[in-house]
Amino acid sequence: MRNRKSVRTITIASGKGGVGKTNVVANLAIALRKMGKEVLILDADLGLSNVDILLQLAPRYNIQHVIRGEKRLRDVIIEGPHGIKVLPASSGVQELTHLDAFQRMRLLEEFEEYDGDIDVLLIDTSAGISENVAFFCIASREIVIVTSPEPTALTDAYALIKVLFTRYQEKEFGILVNSARNPADAKEVFRKLAVAAGRFLNVSLDYLGYLPYDKSVHEAVRAQRPFVDMYPDAAASLALGELASRFAEPAREDAKGGLQFFMGNLFQMTGEAR
Repeated sequence: MRNRKSVRTITIASGKGGVGKTNVVANLAIALRKMGKEVLILDADLGLSNVDILLQLAPRYNIQHVIRGEKRLRDVIIEGPHGIKVLPASSGVQELTHLDAFQRMRLLEEFEEYDGDIDVLLIDTSAGISENVAFFCIASREIVIVTSPEPTALTDAYALIKVLFTRYQEKEFGILVNSARNPADAKEVFRKLAVAAGRFLNVSLDYLGYLPYDKSVHEAVRAQRPFVDMYPDAAASLALGELASRFAEPAREDAKGGLQFFMGNLFQMTGEAR
């Protein structure tokens, strides 16, 4: 990226699958784009990559081809609805955590030379507590944990936060409650998580809000369309817009989080892990 402007890098993770994380990422990207932001999604869900399915994209290449020197980064990044950009990486994520020095240098050079204009980088990780999830969380400036009112989702969200704190010393997390019945339901979910974290972990949890359970969301998924496009006035779309406005502000100039900084962090950690 030649303009070297500060980029907000936000990893969106969940302790449990099925809480709607990837759908949040896809719709958040579009909501931000409608606010005039240039958005890149890094699809880092190794186990269940769904960004391309949700957005009806058919990527021919992924970051694995860049790692192998077969394609340039600009050839792999594809354009989605409203001009959002998607970097398909899922099948190459495992390689990202096991790169040798030459491969890391090649990727850093690719990101250095990439001339796309990016304001926000959203990283969609796998669900759970894998090494890959931890790598992306630690490398990014902000971590958002998506959970739902289901007890198992809440338990797994706490487990993810606990691992990121105890093993990697991460202390700041944004919490988004998806599919809540109402504001009180969502805040009760957050309260339970905050009480447990306050009792056993020295972390800071920031309540980002909630997305209400909304049948229009499920209808949009079946139609493979973003719900913010298909049902812009639905309760979930309005709530998503409020969430997007929180991330529309530019990154602080003194904050870590540029795209090169993110990749540099990632590669430094992968190098240390080897």
